[in-house]
Amino acid sequence: MFNCNALLLKDFYKAIHCDLIPSNMIKSVSYWTPRMSRIPQWNKVVNFGIQAFCKEYLIDYFNDNFFNRSEDEVVADYERVMNATMGKGVCKSNKVRALHKLGYLPIEVVSVPEGLEVDIHCPMIGITNTHPDFAWLGQALESLMSAELWYPMVCANVGHTYRMIVNKWYNKTCEDNVPRRRALGNFDFRGDDGLGAALKAASAWCLSFVNSATVPVVPYLEKYYNCNCEKEEVAFGAVSTEHFVMCSNSAYDTVNNSDYEYADIDPHRERIFLKKLLTEYYPNTSFSCVCDSYDYWNVVNNILPSLKKELLEHNGCFLVRGDSGDCVKVITETVFRLWEMNLPGNHVNSKGYKVLDSHVKALYGDSITPQRAEKIYHILEENGFAAQNVSLGVGSFSMHAMQLEDGSLSPYTRDTLSFAVKAVYAEFKEKDGTITKLPVFKDPVTDKGSEGGNFKKSQKGCCSVFWGDCAHTQTSYIDSLTWDEATKDPVNLLQPIFKDGKMVKEYTLKEVRENLNGNEF
Repeated sequence: MFNCNALLLKDFYKAIHCDLIPSNMIKSVSYWTPRMSRIPQWNKVVNFGIQAFCKEYLIDYFNDNFFNRSEDEVVADYERVMNATMGKGVCKSNKVRALHKLGYLPIEVVSVPEGLEVDIHCPMIGITNTHPDFAWLGQALESLMSAELWYPMVCANVGHTYRMIVNKWYNKTCEDNVPRRRALGNFDFRGDDGLGAALKAASAWCLSFVNSATVPVVPYLEKYYNCNCEKEEVAFGAVSTEHFVMCSNSAYDTVNNSDYEYADIDPHRERIFLKKLLTEYYPNTSFSCVCDSYDYWNVVNNILPSLKKELLEHNGCFLVRGDSGDCVKVITETVFRLWEMNLPGNHVNSKGYKVLDSHVKALYGDSITPQRAEKIYHILEENGFAAQNVSLGVGSFSMHAMQLEDGSLSPYTRDTLSFAVKAVYAEFKEKDGTITKLPVFKDPVTDKGSEGGNFKKSQKGCCSVFWGDCAHTQTSYIDSLTWDEATKDPVNLLQPIFKDGKMVKEYTLKEVRENLNGNEF
């Protein structure tokens, strides 16, 4: 894993700002805010990832790659890079040396509770210095903060979007005790932008669902969100075949004759391996089986009915997985045909919808967009079937882009919700010892009629975030406060979570899930 001097984790131009701010500035305050939404459905943002960021970077990374290294080594490393790239002596290292001598990160981070949905324009996170000599430090961390936080928050919104769809259709067609958190799983690992992105995506997904294909999300959440997979639901994987497994077994089980080509494989031979899965490999375990390596409908219409005895004796659920073609048509038609097998557990629930025998279910993974999920559940409902008859998978496409109502695609970036860390407040120590407290803000005239409606206008002074309604469904804020006024406001949702190198408030995974889902996770 790549590691470097912690104070090099920034844009080049940030390195000189410590020398350009007024020399008597003793405090600065900045806020992380979603300034606009490019996704019409998203008028709120799930706060997620700041606790992991504080632990991973403000504590572990700074300790390992700054404070636990020698002062001379840290300063020499900083000067080597900056002198060679920005010009010798342009980026002074005296403040780097001073920070190392201090021995801890003099930063305070305040945040609304993790898992809380915050309205657009409302500040979610604040950062300030706790030592008067380091008013420059908060903004020096902006680049790293922005890079690490926008993706988990977008992915938390993605997961929550699917959860709202699931809640809608499950509430209408399923018994109340059918768990919503098992309806979908994420399969984006292989399509993410590296391991770090995969961990952020999967952990954000696990705020809304427990099914995930990303194994390392479990230790990641255990480390950063105080949970234990041996004692609680963190994330669950699935026993599942893939084409390599299906094709190699079909080839081997076909007559040992080299004259056979793949196109000539007897489709009946798939039955041999499916029977082995049910009776030998996983007689007491639910599993999914990809069934379209050759003739999907032959499996559904002929092979599975011929294995009815084995299906009913199987102590688990056989999930029939399609992996090609029109996913909406394939998975809904599969449900209809599985119902026609007339398994003894088929029944109509108390809400009047058909539920398949517990030994079978239809699965389609990796291709489900919010629009396709809506279509699948709607078609099932129109034909009298409960939403629980299918299990759906969300792949890397849906973690990276949203299809808008006009059919266009909106790729997710930091600008999807226009996240920004902007300075809003500063304090200055005058020569006579008095403290001048001033708002710091931007209000570009050229931005008045731009996309998003003057979205680049920042808050003016420190902020207090509070519930804007009695039902706690809308957040609002006031600005133009001093730091003392904001922190002493008893209703302010921005509360300290990190201070001077240590966490002062931590959330468990269970608490974050409850903040997002209430008691209905």
